[in-house]
Order: sequence, then structure tokens, then C-alpha cells
Amino acid sequence: MAGTRRMVRVIDVLGEMFADLAAGRTRSPARTVIEHGDQRVLLVSPAVWEQRGVGSVKITTLTPDNPGRGLPLIHGIVALTDLATGQITALLDGAELTAVRTGAVAALATRWCTADDADDLAVIGAGVQARSLVRAIAAVRPIRTVRVYSRTRTSAEKLADWVRDTAPHPVHAIVCDTAKAAVTDAAIICTSTSTSDDTPVVEAGWVAPGAHVNVIGGTHPDAIELDPALLAGAMVLVEDRTAARDGAGEVRAALAADLIGVDDLHELGTLVTGGVRAEGRTTVLRTVGMAIEDTAAAVALHAEASATA
Repeated sequence: MAGTRRMVRVIDVLGEMFADLAAGRTRSPARTVIEHGDQRVLLVSPAVWEQRGVGSVKITTLTPDNPGRGLPLIHGIVALTDLATGQITALLDGAELTAVRTGAVAALATRWCTADDADDLAVIGAGVQARSLVRAIAAVRPIRTVRVYSRTRTSAEKLADWVRDTAPHPVHAIVCDTAKAAVTDAAIICTSTSTSDDTPVVEAGWVAPGAHVNVIGGTHPDAIELDPALLAGAMVLVEDRTAARDGAGEVRAALAADLIGVDDLHELGTLVTGGVRAEGRTTVLRTVGMAIEDTAAAVALHAEASATA
């Protein structure tokens, strides 16, 4: 119950932030990315949220071969600062914050794009981020069925067991043999893989009309999890148009193929403030992750921790 309350707080604060971002009341500078070795990445992500009087800096490492070592893909730390005094008010684990805020962004879109009684979730991928997605989506929708597919069946089985063990009510968790079996007829779909390929993990024809898809993205800007063809007939949601054009493989591919235009990209803030509405359409959120999201999530988590201290 406490975990759900914490997640809802993060989702709500992110909604407030995205409204400010869409209205131009705050901004999120591009992160600094340093690639080294074999697809290893060091990222530095600063941002300020003036309306809340806070800033943050996140240092993150992405090491693709870490899972083979039994280590997390992502490591990092986030420093939350008070803009008025310059004091560092909190230090948060960067990997945990990334997982929480990414799940919360997906849940925010899910809240606005699906029916209140949507209870069938498909998850492609079975890592740390997949768990956060399940937890976040379940905080806004009464999930009763979770269908899981991963290229590594053992990982999928572990995720399914975790879903059954941690859900506050009975949930039917199913391990599927194919991504198609997991996705077919699902009301809510989340992709969270470490693909570096430009071959879709989920084909457009597998997605039921009116479904909502949260696409977290692969390991580089041209990696593709979802068939870009689906974007042509869907309402496409992004955190920020410029960020999506720079870092979202599906968006970049759909734009290059003239399947969509820039005006077809709707920022999350306009959804939250009622500027656009899903109205039963197939919807796709393609996230890239932005520094201001870390700031907002850190604000929510620090406030929760302070309130329970």
C-alpha cells in the first residue's frame, strides 16, 4: 500500500512538471553523453524546475554486458538541490530513480489513454525496468492479468513469480512463448528491452485497435522496439518533440518514412492539460528520458521520505 501511494505521488508530480514543460514554464537541457568501450555510456543530466525551486544532477552509467556479470545495467546517483540556498538536500540512487520515474511516466500516459477498468497488461522484457512498469501501471489501473515475454525464459518466469508474489490482489501472470502471444488483444502494452536492433520486437499488426503502448526504447537512438508503421494510425505521445526527434528510434524511423509529421507528435503536457484527448484511439507513448523527469521524481520521493521520517 505504501509503495502504491509513493508511486502515485511520483506520477502526480510528473504530471505537474509536464504541464509546466509544455507551457514553457520550465525546460530540460540535453544531457551530456560520453560513449566509451563497447557500447558503454556515461551520462550527466542536469535540470532545474523553477516553479518548485529545485534542481538536480544525475550521473549515470550504462553497461550493456553487466547483466551477464550478475550486475545491474544501470548505475548512478542523483543530487537534489535547493535553488534558493544552493544546498544539496538529498542524494538518491540513480538506478532506482531511473526505474521509478520511467515507470511513472508510462503510468501517467496510461492514466490518460486507457479506460478506468483496463486490467490486461502485456510486458515485453523482464528486467528491473519491467518490474517498475508493472508496479507503476498497477498503481493507476486494476491489473488482473500480466502477460510476459522475454528472450530469456528464466527471466520471464522470475518476473511472473514476482508479480504473483507482490500484487496486492490476485493477478494471473502468464509467461508467453512469443512476443505476439503476449501482445495480442492486450489493452496495455509495455516494451522494455535492451535491444540495439532496428528490427521491431513488436509488429504493428499484433496491437489491438484502441490499445495503449508504452515504448521505453532500446540502447541507442535508432534502436526499435515497436514497428514504426503503428505510429501512422495512432496518437503518438512524446515527452518533448525535440528530444523524441533526437533519441526515439521509432519516431525517427516514422518521420524518415513520412508515416507521420512533426505535428503528429503530441507532448505529454498537452495530454495532461486537456489539449489533446485519446478518445478510444490507439495510443503510443515513446519515451527517451529527460533530466527534468529525474528532478520531478526526486522531488516526489524526497517529499515522501521526509513525510514518513
